[in-house]
Amino acid sequence: MSEFRLAFPACVVAGKHRLTAEDIVLLRKHAFPEGIRTSQDVVAMLALNNSCPEKCTEWNAFFVEQIAGFIVHYTYPQGSLDEINVAWIMRMFTTDGIVNSALELELILHVMEISADVPGELRALALDQLRLAITDGIGGYKLSRAVEHKNITRQDVDFAMRIFRSIAADGVIAVSPPEYGVLHQIEQATLPGANHPHWAGIMAAVTLRDRSEPPRSRWLRIIDEESVAGAAVA
Repeated sequence: MSEFRLAFPACVVAGKHRLTAEDIVLLRKHAFPEGIRTSQDVVAMLALNNSCPEKCTEWNAFFVEQIAGFIVHYTYPQGSLDEINVAWIMRMFTTDGIVNSALELELILHVMEISADVPGELRALALDQLRLAITDGIGGYKLSRAVEHKNITRQDVDFAMRIFRSIAADGVIAVSPPEYGVLHQIEQATLPGANHPHWAGIMAAVTLRDRSEPPRSRWLRIIDEESVAGAAVA
């Protein structure tokens, strides 16, 4: 397999200590003039993110906006997610179920927010970052958590509701078995009396869906070569 190399001007930007707003303008104009459209573009973005120790605030918005847009709008099923997208997200942005950084967790959350349909496995992955922060002190969410309490804080409540917002309706949060399992683990790891009072409201609203999500298949889809490259899935 040939070694991946960044093209100009991304290769020059990657060699810098600090990534600036001017660099982002350069990348938008020359490296990604049409935005992020292929899996190779995603790899280039990750390489830039990992190579520059210091980054301007504009980078975070650019990173999240562009990669989330590619995942949701330029891979099948366009506008939504399926189990293949989820597997790709896990492969690209997690290590052994741990989201690698706060920025990549923000990316996953934004993907969920702009997608018309989100498999329960992805919500469970995001929610598990809260459990990992509480029980093991690791993961992308731990890096952005304001305090290191072993119980649920208001920030944690807001984080959970960001994950559940799209499925919360009429006082009910209908979750899949993977999400339900993570919630149960969080309950076991915390003391109910020490948790933020709004957490009890979330748990009271949670109900297990009667049916699992229907399997999705791509085998009948007719797509061109460019779309296949852009999807970057097995």
